[in-house]
Amino acid sequence: MLIMLKTRFWLLFGPLALWMTAFLILPYAQVLVQSFYTVDDFGLLQPGFSLDSYRRFATGPLYYGTLGKTFVLAGAVTLGCLLLSLPLAYYIAFKARRNKTLLYTLIILPLWVSYIVRAYAWKTILGEEGVLNTFLMYVGLTHEPIHLLLYSDVAVFICMVHIYTPFVLMPIYTAFEQIPKSLIEASKDLGAGRWTTFRQVVFPLSLPGIIAGGTFSFVLSLGDFLAPILLGGPNTLFISNIFQNMFGTSNDKPLGSAVGIVLLVVVLLILELSGRAEKRYSSLESA
Repeated sequence: MLIMLKTRFWLLFGPLALWMTAFLILPYAQVLVQSFYTVDDFGLLQPGFSLDSYRRFATGPLYYGTLGKTFVLAGAVTLGCLLLSLPLAYYIAFKARRNKTLLYTLIILPLWVSYIVRAYAWKTILGEEGVLNTFLMYVGLTHEPIHLLLYSDVAVFICMVHIYTPFVLMPIYTAFEQIPKSLIEASKDLGAGRWTTFRQVVFPLSLPGIIAGGTFSFVLSLGDFLAPILLGGPNTLFISNIFQNMFGTSNDKPLGSAVGIVLLVVVLLILELSGRAEKRYSSLESA
């Protein structure tokens, strides 16, 4: 019997373990080892153990400054996604009596479309001859195209908010759906208004979903490099683009690996703090 259980265990989890090892653990291990290498004058990797790449990252204003700028963008994108997702999820969960499934499907429908297609769609919308500039000039709000709409941090922000809002809305909507309707009715019976009910009942009980959605948006925004490339200007640079450039045009793989390891540690720290916060508020909800 024990042999059969072990056989079933390896049949179920063996392929997953091999996949994770080959395509996740080993690549990360290679990046970690490579971050301690150096590069000679000919651009060739020199195996060894050196902290030079981490020292260059810690002492280079371009690198830690770009990391700070990336944090600001990720925070702004997360805030924008939350501001859009909370009222939408609340309306679908508590106000929409008909076509609730249709509304939810329409919101997550962009996930079925390629990331690059959605990013290029924003280039069409925000371009000098795009839909938005054409509309603004047609209604007389501007007399010439607004050049700052495209190839700027604003364009990157708008694109990321559009792309990551469904990732934020889904856990928030799920958290709203799990709130017993009897609690909301009891709050109203006690004379609480809609805002008081939301602030005292709905919001505290939905905090685990809000934290999960915010974590999705923040972490994904930290590692996004396509939106800055497609919609950012020549001065738009984020930490993921530095990581990409070090493995490409700059050919400085040790420094690129060090940047990647630093970003990985930051992401793991965020996930740990987020997980603890979710457990804390989930325990308060169950209590």
